[in-house]
Amino acid sequence: MILNGLPRLGYTALRLTTETGAPPHHESWVRISHWILAAALLVLVFTGVAILMVHPRLYWGETGNDLTPALLELKISRNYRHGGWTAQTPFFQAPGSAISAVRTYDIFNQNGWARSLHFLSAWWLAIPGVLYLVNGLARGHFRWPQYGRAQRLAYRFIVFVAAPLMVLTGMTMAPAVTAAMPFLLRVFGGYQSARTIHFFTFVVLLVFTAGHVVMVIRSGFRRQMRGMTLGS
Repeated sequence: MILNGLPRLGYTALRLTTETGAPPHHESWVRISHWILAAALLVLVFTGVAILMVHPRLYWGETGNDLTPALLELKISRNYRHGGWTAQTPFFQAPGSAISAVRTYDIFNQNGWARSLHFLSAWWLAIPGVLYLVNGLARGHFRWPQYGRAQRLAYRFIVFVAAPLMVLTGMTMAPAVTAAMPFLLRVFGGYQSARTIHFFTFVVLLVFTAGHVVMVIRSGFRRQMRGMTLGS
């Protein structure tokens, strides 16, 4: 059902704020963690896109590169489906041997800074996110009584499924982490599978964030911002 151009799931929260005219009350720990997580997410989106531009191909399994079939290829940089390879050379004479080839074109390859910043900002998402989760469970914050049923399900899916999955798959892509916790590779089926799951959870979080921002704007941007910054 659509009401005033908005999905039904957001109507309850909108009705409460528009009828009272007062900004929603948020405790200080909610406001602080909210803005830390928002800033971290912005940096992760920017650096994540830069990383994808270097290699806009997703695979399933343990390995994958430009010479192996891709599960999905994203048209987001000049590296998309480029040709220009030297003759492919097999490493061994046996059938199915790994092969090598040299590029004959200049690719976009400026992601060293992006990887470092992405990994650093991920801690600013993971640590405050864990604290938010623990504190929210202890204080009963995740009951969200002012939200409709569908909206509560969406928020709980993000908090308890999508966000933890994105963090865990991100950790799985780090060799230093999997050296200490090799079970992560078994759980997610390899480095490339973890990267693919990481990408799709990123898309889910991005869509959710966009919808969240739209609802904030439609329900009274200034009032909502005042509530999330000043608490009242």
